[in-house]
Amino acid sequence: MLCRMTTRRALVLTPLAAPAFAQAPWPNRPVRVINPYAPGGTTDVIMRLMAERLERALGQPFIIESRGGAGGAIGTAAGAQAIDGHTVVVTNTGPLSVAPALPNPPPYDPARSFTYITMFGGAPILVAVRAASTITTIGEYIAAARARPETISYGTSGVGSIGHLAGLIFEQATGARLLHIPFRGASEAEVAVLGGEPTSIVNTLGAHGGAVRQGGLRGLAVTSAERMPSFANIPTLVEAGLPGAVVTNWFLLAGPASMPAEHASRINAVCQAAMAEPVIVERFAQMGLVSLGNLSGAQIRDFVAAEATRWAPLVRQAGITG
Repeated sequence: MLCRMTTRRALVLTPLAAPAFAQAPWPNRPVRVINPYAPGGTTDVIMRLMAERLERALGQPFIIESRGGAGGAIGTAAGAQAIDGHTVVVTNTGPLSVAPALPNPPPYDPARSFTYITMFGGAPILVAVRAASTITTIGEYIAAARARPETISYGTSGVGSIGHLAGLIFEQATGARLLHIPFRGASEAEVAVLGGEPTSIVNTLGAHGGAVRQGGLRGLAVTSAERMPSFANIPTLVEAGLPGAVVTNWFLLAGPASMPAEHASRINAVCQAAMAEPVIVERFAQMGLVSLGNLSGAQIRDFVAAEATRWAPLVRQAGITG
C-alpha cells in the first residue's frame, strides 16, 4: 500500500513541476538602450526610429539612455559590462575600431565583449562651415588651411572619433594643418560651429543633414566615393583630388557577450523589418545612411576587426592618446 501511494504522489507532482522549467518570455521588462553620445546625434536618431518598432513588436519599452564621453567609449563599455539581461548599446566606428588602438584602451574587447545584433548601415563624413562663413567651396577651405596652419579649426564628436580621423586623413592628403576641437557629441559640435567657433565641422553627415537643409550649415564636401543622392549638391573629397579620403562611419546594435543568441535574433528580426519600411528607407536616405547588408553576428564581428586593422596604424601614427 505504501509503495502504491508513493508512486501515485510522484505521478501527481510531476506535471505540477514542469512549468518551473519553462523560460519566461523575453523581454519581460523595459530594455535599456545605451547611446554613447550626447542626444541628437546619428546613433540617437537611428535608435529612436528603431525603439518605436521594437516596443510595438516585443511589448516592452526600449528606453534610450545617453552616456557620452571618451569618444563613445564610456557608454560602449557600459553596454559591454551590463549584467541585467535587458541592456543593449547602439554604437559605431570610433568606440569599436578606433578606441582599442589607443595607448589606454577601453575596458572591453570588440572581438569578445559583445553579442552583435544588427548593422544599421554606414554614412560618410561631412565637411561643413556655417552659412555666414567666407569659405564657400572645399577648394577655398583647403587653400585657407594650407595658407594659415592651425587657424582653420574643426569640431568633432570627440578625440579618436571617426570625424577626428577623417580630419587627420584630410591633413595627410592636403599637407594642411587643422586645429582639432573635440566635443562630447554631434549636437554640441554643431551648436558651437553655428555660434562661430570652430571654423568648421567634420562629422557624420546624418547628424548635420538637417542643419545643411535648413541653411545653417554650408556643406563643402562629403567623404563618400560618390555624391550622396540626398545631398547631390555637395561634392566629394574624391572630386577635390583626394581619392584616399573615402571614410564611412557605420552604426550597429550590440548586447553584452552574455546575451543569448535567441534574444539577439528577436531584436534583429524586428530591426530588419523596420529598415525595409518605406518611411525608414526614406529617413535613412535623408541621413545619408547606406545599407551594409543584413550581416550575421559573426560577420559584424569580422567587419569590426577589419575596420580596426585600417584605423589602428593612423591612430598610432598620429599619436592620439585619448
